Amino acid sequence: MNNNPVPFLDLIAPHKELEVPLNQVFEQVMNTAGFIAGPMVEEFEKAFANFCATQYAIGVNSGTDALRFALMAGGVKSGDAVVTVPNTFIATTEAISQAGALPEFVDIDERTYNMDPLRLQEYLEHGCTLDAAGRLISRRSRRPVTAVLPVHLYGQTADMDPIVALAESYGLAVIEDACQAHGAEYFSRRRNAWMKAGSIGKAAAFSFYPGKNLGACGDAGAVTTDDGEIASRIKRLRDHGQAQKYYHDIEGYNGRLDAMQAGFLHVKLKHLANWNHSRREHAAAYARLFAQSSTTVKLPYEPEWSKAVYHLYVVRAERRASLMEYLKSVGIGTGIHYPVPLHLQEAYAYLNYRRGDFPVTEEVAAEIVSLPMFPQLMAEQQSSVVAAIARFCRVAGSEPLEKPSLLAAR
Repeated sequence: MNNNPVPFLDLIAPHKELEVPLNQVFEQVMNTAGFIAGPMVEEFEKAFANFCATQYAIGVNSGTDALRFALMAGGVKSGDAVVTVPNTFIATTEAISQAGALPEFVDIDERTYNMDPLRLQEYLEHGCTLDAAGRLISRRSRRPVTAVLPVHLYGQTADMDPIVALAESYGLAVIEDACQAHGAEYFSRRRNAWMKAGSIGKAAAFSFYPGKNLGACGDAGAVTTDDGEIASRIKRLRDHGQAQKYYHDIEGYNGRLDAMQAGFLHVKLKHLANWNHSRREHAAAYARLFAQSSTTVKLPYEPEWSKAVYHLYVVRAERRASLMEYLKSVGIGTGIHYPVPLHLQEAYAYLNYRRGDFPVTEEVAAEIVSLPMFPQLMAEQQSSVVAAIARFCRVAGSEPLEKPSLLAAR
């Protein structure tokens, strides 16, 4: 057992570092009884919109609410279909369902693990047809397709130029799932400029779950957009459909961001750029260490059009279960994000997808391992991780590879 274990994630260090200003937020809320809405929320919204290079940021209760409200405000209606990927957390598709729509999937790029624009094009051209009114209709579900929901997974943006171009050609809204991509950047060849995640589509959703690059001390989320009508609608959706107290224009939800979480997030936002810089440095250090070692793991791929913020550092290993068991035995934390693709989850059996429908996602899901990654990760900890993986690969190299499986074919 390692006498100096390496945790998968450290949520204590940043809060110790910011203990004084975080306590000041708590005291301010207690002394003013400003628990819901008010200046703290508005100040954070303004600061986060500025960080994301958008006109508006609307704080909400969670990343799931952010996704749901962004879809609804972006024009998705009950009975529609929304295209996304099966390699993501279930909140992506829960939000689609909760907006009254049906999730439909396209496969991912094997290197970036994000939506493959070629598979999206194939879906739109061959998996859909136009009805008499010119609406795009899914051949699979017979529902009108109204939006594309690319996911910026693990802190790296999807290749947005071709996705946006395809969506525009079919009249579809692009809603970004940026829940893992706070501060990630994408070089748009169309605009010849770097763009922040959350500023590219019609609207975007962020999660501030505690483990995110920008994490609250509980649940929280936000929607970013440049569209004033979308921003106004989300403000009503999050607060029981009211723009003025007790005057309800629409049916809404209780999805507000509370003042204390907004205050905590505003304190942390000032450090986010430095934390993201540290994550990028740690990713570069991992790459150097792995290049100097003898391992068979496949490292993350960062295209030239991407500035990833490494919410997670995800490698691929053929002997994943054995590797994770060994790393655990020597005190190194790991994770899997995510072990079972959404199209094979029991919750979506009613969609009638089968194993083999999305082969790249299924192959990736059987091999991915998330290694320790957080801003305060130390060089010696990274060296320990890579050395342990190298030891495992040397010992296991002559043994037959295990055959990972997901779920039995339905």
